[in-house]
Amino acid sequence: MVVAATGFFDGVHAGHRAVLQVLKDTAREEGEESAVVTFWPHPRNVLQQDASSFRLLNTIDEKKALIRAFGIDQIHVIPFTRDFSQLSTTEFMREYLVDRFRVDTLIIGYDHRLGRSSTASREELAAIAAGVGLRTRIVEEVHCDDRKVSSTQIRNLLAAGDVCSAGQMLGYRYTLHGVVVSGNMLGRTLGFPTANMQLYEPLKVVPADGVYAVGVEVLGQRFGGMCNIGTRPTVDKGNARTIETHIFDFHDDIYGLDIRIDFVGRIRDERCFPSVGELRSQMTRDSLTARHMLASC
Repeated sequence: MVVAATGFFDGVHAGHRAVLQVLKDTAREEGEESAVVTFWPHPRNVLQQDASSFRLLNTIDEKKALIRAFGIDQIHVIPFTRDFSQLSTTEFMREYLVDRFRVDTLIIGYDHRLGRSSTASREELAAIAAGVGLRTRIVEEVHCDDRKVSSTQIRNLLAAGDVCSAGQMLGYRYTLHGVVVSGNMLGRTLGFPTANMQLYEPLKVVPADGVYAVGVEVLGQRFGGMCNIGTRPTVDKGNARTIETHIFDFHDDIYGLDIRIDFVGRIRDERCFPSVGELRSQMTRDSLTARHMLASC
């Protein structure tokens, strides 16, 4: 038999990890397998609840990797469709958890939602679970600096550029993953060549416009760097938003190759400078700040 937790688990943040810890501990106590039953794509994208602006903290592969790294035995991804959204909580528990995945114990988090009964309290969910033969354990909410940890809170922090607080709630540095594409080469003329990133998953949250200290993974190695997110108002009058990273002490040609950046700290807002020369001077100061942040973390 199986002990399971269900949910979207976007971010696999500290609150999710509390649920996963209870899940793993309970499975070990019961001598059973641990399982996460999750969904893809996000219900808000399928049901068109602000789908045009809604963004995610993890790709499906990132989410699965984080859950596996926590030591969970099984991960089941259910395709979320409009038909699936019409299942009642009882139907979901019976048809999927009990019959399909052989679950006998369900771990319920603080903001657990299942089936059409999305407003049901944890106690009501426990009662429904008991009705289909499931035991339950309830996990209390997790706080960070007196704020409740949630995927929504983390998205809001990233939208404000507060990558440090977002990382504290996640339990790891927030990451973007993509491919290096050609840019206008201006960074090279300024003495700060940059890797222009095109995201593999366009629905991922991109932190607020600004300059950040980042860790960089490329060519199987790790480097430090600084990343500018924004529209480059000093040199580009267009509205295209770019993610450009200057990699410290690195000179290889990496166009077309894989790149991953993780956010260490925010340096400043993006702004328009009176001249390219003043922009270059600011970038020199930014690089020193970024190196200091990276050395301190």
